Amino acid sequence: KRVVAYGAVDELNSQLGVAVCLVHSAIGAQSADPSWVALRDRLVHVQGELFTLGAELATPPDSPLPGKPSSVTAGETSCLERWIDDATAPVPPLTGFILPGGDPVASHLHVCRTVCRQAERHAVALADHTPLNPQILIYLNRLSDLLFAWARLANHLANAAETAWKSPGAP
Repeated sequence: KRVVAYGAVDELNSQLGVAVCLVHSAIGAQSADPSWVALRDRLVHVQGELFTLGAELATPPDSPLPGKPSSVTAGETSCLERWIDDATAPVPPLTGFILPGGDPVASHLHVCRTVCRQAERHAVALADHTPLNPQILIYLNRLSDLLFAWARLANHLANAAETAWKSPGAP
């Protein structure tokens, strides 16, 4: 369970690396719009935090190894919550469910969101069997919400339409 949990976080970090590359391309196409630059910088920041989080997951609590990794803190989660507010502010409010898609950056951020949810599920499974810093679970939960907000922001910045979900029986 431990290897699966930190492996899922590593996969998320790699997917975020792809998102960073896509944002970098958007920066080139959008004449370095400050909103794209901020998104890129924040994605890279999260990658660093995920590296720490993955190291914490990989290290058993009773590990005799010196130099245990830093712990994920409530302060890092609070930062994610502020970023959710920042990303949500310029975007029209949701009036229903949306389908993942739109701009390539947004589409990939939706992929990152689902990989984050998977990492969260694996961390929860690990926590059922061994003591785990509870901030890890909170962080991953808030990060998936942030990735959704960033996907919506990316569509907004790219002037890409979001596709509303319609029930199969709806007109």
